[in-house]
Amino acid sequence: MEDAILKEIAALPPEKQREIYEHAKRLRAETAKKPPFKSIEGLWATLGISLPAEEIDENQREMWKNFPREDI
Repeated sequence: MEDAILKEIAALPPEKQREIYEHAKRLRAETAKKPPFKSIEGLWATLGISLPAEEIDENQREMWKNFPREDI
């Protein structure tokens, strides 16, 4: 792939080569900025927080109990 890209770039005038170079730099910078995704469990792992499924379910029921529903 790299050889094919270089071949295409070499066939362009210098100003277009500069545009491709600048675009490639932007793409590389964007890629470098993204932090790795961490799950909530991973974030909590070092904090010693433990939430059992029953407690989560209870909290969800409490949170949504007054939410208007159209299916009733």
